Amino acid sequence: MKAETSVPVHEIIATRRSPRSFNETASISNEDLTAILEAARWAASAFNGQPWRFFVGKRGDEVFSQILSSLGDFNKSWAKNSSSLILVAGKTVRGDGSIHADYQYDCGLAVAQLVIEAHHRGLIAHQMTGFDKAVAQEVLSIAPELIPVVVIAVGTQDAPEKLAGPLLERETAKRERLALSELVIKGLPA
Repeated sequence: MKAETSVPVHEIIATRRSPRSFNETASISNEDLTAILEAARWAASAFNGQPWRFFVGKRGDEVFSQILSSLGDFNKSWAKNSSSLILVAGKTVRGDGSIHADYQYDCGLAVAQLVIEAHHRGLIAHQMTGFDKAVAQEVLSIAPELIPVVVIAVGTQDAPEKLAGPLLERETAKRERLALSELVIKGLPA
């Protein structure tokens, strides 16, 4: 389903969604997984600090199970079918020892590029903050200087009808965003 935009935007942006219906039999190739991580690697970052760090699991391996165990029950119910789970953690201290107060912003830029590359490759990606950071920190042995930020499920889309109840409703809901007039406080082009 294509987004109804006020002016044309790139096809990848107009058609990108965050579905929850993953094909539990599909796998992700190492090439595709490496490419989406490479896209994230090349994201812009303040002072070129690159605070993002990735914990990458493929369905069936230990890292996937560890990341899955940190998800809330709602997210666990559908994310278990994804081909890969990627936990993004951020470094809160810069290379010079100063506090990196904006590490989450930089991590968000990396995740955005990861999601766009996944979509470009015919995959879907769904980002989640509904996970227990303390559990993730423990089960993945995440170093104390790294803070878990987000988990991304990546894989192949399946039929929405495989889902039920609130999951199906969310899957088939119309894509909506606030109007630009509500988002641009000053300076909206006429």
